[in-house]
Amino acid sequence: MSDFKITEINPVNPQHYNKYNIEPWDAIADWGLNFDRGSAVKYIVRAGDKDDYVQDMKKAIAFIEHDIAKHLEKEGL
Repeated sequence: MSDFKITEINPVNPQHYNKYNIEPWDAIADWGLNFDRGSAVKYIVRAGDKDDYVQDMKKAIAFIEHDIAKHLEKEGL
């Protein structure tokens, strides 16, 4: 018999989501952020917890830049 153990992984609420008193999706909803802003907050808060810190921060920047582009387009700029 193998010593291999299957570790239960919760795909909806993995370990790195439980690091803070409030989950980013609760803050995002409470603050009424749109998708881009909420995603940027999520990546900033969790930067380095799952993936590479720099990669996560670049993802946040991409969402911020997308939000800025949509704002400028809406304003006709």
